[in-house]
Amino acid sequence: MRQHRTPRLLGTLLLVAAAGISVVGAAPTAAAKTAAPLGQVVPAPASVRPGGSAYRITGDTRIRVDDSPGARRVGEYLADILRPSTGYRLPVTSHGGGGIQLRLGAKGLGGEAYRLDSGRGGVTITAAKPAGLFHGVQTLRQLLPAAVEKNSVQPGPWLVAGGTIEDSPRYGYRGAMLDVSRHFFSVGQVKRYIDELALYKVNKLHLHLSDDQGWRIAIDSWPRLAAYGGSTQVGGGTGGSYTKADYQEIVRYAASRYLEVVPEIDMPGHTNAALASYAQLNCDGVAPPLYTGTDVGFSSLCVAKPVTYDFVDDVIRELAAITPGRYLHIGGDEAHSTSHADYVTFMDKVQPIVAKYGKTVVGWHQLTGATPAKGAIAQYWGLDDTSAEEKAQVAKAARNGTGLVLSPADRVYLDMKYTADTPLGQDWAGLVEVKRAYDWDPGTYLPGAPSSAIRGVEAPLWTETIVTGADIDYMAFPRLPGVAELGWSPASTHDWDTYKVRLAAQGPRWDALGIGYYKSPQVPWPAA
Repeated sequence: MRQHRTPRLLGTLLLVAAAGISVVGAAPTAAAKTAAPLGQVVPAPASVRPGGSAYRITGDTRIRVDDSPGARRVGEYLADILRPSTGYRLPVTSHGGGGIQLRLGAKGLGGEAYRLDSGRGGVTITAAKPAGLFHGVQTLRQLLPAAVEKNSVQPGPWLVAGGTIEDSPRYGYRGAMLDVSRHFFSVGQVKRYIDELALYKVNKLHLHLSDDQGWRIAIDSWPRLAAYGGSTQVGGGTGGSYTKADYQEIVRYAASRYLEVVPEIDMPGHTNAALASYAQLNCDGVAPPLYTGTDVGFSSLCVAKPVTYDFVDDVIRELAAITPGRYLHIGGDEAHSTSHADYVTFMDKVQPIVAKYGKTVVGWHQLTGATPAKGAIAQYWGLDDTSAEEKAQVAKAARNGTGLVLSPADRVYLDMKYTADTPLGQDWAGLVEVKRAYDWDPGTYLPGAPSSAIRGVEAPLWTETIVTGADIDYMAFPRLPGVAELGWSPASTHDWDTYKVRLAAQGPRWDALGIGYYKSPQVPWPAA
């Protein structure tokens, strides 16, 4: 049951000297008494021009959209966020002016770009495409008090600082990977992660759907993959798998938050769950037992057998048919039980299958040791001290046209421990505190790789030690927003000392959202 809102004294003029903003609003309450500075958001906007009066959301505020379905969907999404905490009706309408306006059709803006104008009369977000409006709404959320994220009526006031933000992403690929193979996560848990990613303008969800410990997607032509291969997980739990309807629900939900799902079927290694499910996929025709450990590199599809490619064709065909996005990830890492010659042969045969079903190949950077298909993307997961030879191999492929997504393990692997005392995670790539995850430049990270080859960044979360949704939150926050900023914000905004202050301001928002995060001593979190 909702509590009644605290009555306000109207007409009090607050002068916000620190931000240089004059605010018409209510008398101070227990909530934020002034508007947050216009640029205090993550990722950092490309351009911020503060000034003028703040806008106050009131019971009379309307969310005004144009007649397009895309604008109306974003308007309803915004209303769903604002109504519980404000207690206001906030009707979404295509009539009138003022209030919060969402406008499509802006010329000269890219598909994810937006402009936000705020003043005494209202807030207007303009964009060329619905994705831009959606990203602008995420910025608007962060300009409001953190209590706006709560599910019960809060006292307000709901102030948005005056001025203009013009914003567009540095990179088109801003991803996060969730490994559902080592430990299985439900559709609901994946949806929650999608919502958390959307707040920081992440636009790709890479789902790691198969590995030695579990096969997580139903394939009609090979039903034992999910039924048997998906029946366990690390440590021997019951595992689980997604029906095609489950997967399509994840894809639909991600699309409603303007994220594209990138499914991964890892091969030719990391395949024990498949090998255990079908004996004919093994060179000796003998199925190994299911596996619940965490060692890697011991499994391989049988490269010489024709049935292997029938299997791969069926899996890719069925997965591509339910994946509207452009990418399909074929893994390719840690194939230690596959000879180099067999690895090259396998990739030469498998990449055209991906193209046959209308998808672009993504593979871990070991793909560059074979011959990447035209237009393929290699995902680099090496370390700062990875050998110069391996880095040069990746850079050479980049110079020859292979796109790169950067996921250096000792920078952005979210399963790495923060410190030696972190109760979750691993440390094989080192300890990754918040500053280390943020303080690098994707554009110059890989020697010899042209900046034009960098498609973006991705933060993988492997789940050998991650069992619950709370575990996901603790390892992703506060590092994930920094990776999102590396993907979105101009290089000119990159500065740890200013970033850590903006990051600290996110803490109360995570509290309101129920996100249990690591309170890094590197970040000046506000006092409780």
